[in-house]
Amino acid sequence: QVQLVESGGGLVQPGGSLRLSCAASGSIFYINNMAWYRQAPGKERELIARIGRGGSTNYADSVKGRFTISRDNAKNMMYLQMNSLKPEDTAVYYCNADVLRFIGDSIRNYWGQGTQVTVSS
Repeated sequence: QVQLVESGGGLVQPGGSLRLSCAASGSIFYINNMAWYRQAPGKERELIARIGRGGSTNYADSVKGRFTISRDNAKNMMYLQMNSLKPEDTAVYYCNADVLRFIGDSIRNYWGQGTQVTVSS
């Protein structure tokens, strides 16, 4: 199986920064696209940033210019550097990845359990 584990969430004041990490482990041949989603209370889960295996990135307008997604393919890790945080960034942040477990398998999509980010004074 494949596990995704997020870390780095917490409480931060408006204007502050946090760095989230996502560690992928288990039966992994390679990881294709990876992404960060978030879900605020009472709202649907939304895609905020995506990164391809080669490093191409896409961001939601709400985080563009403030958040930076990156990955380390050798370590099966993904990161989200969040700067200039706002109260409206408060949400549970989820890691998502498209994983090929072995040659001959199909690419499967996996989710982490989420990490809470709270932006408040």
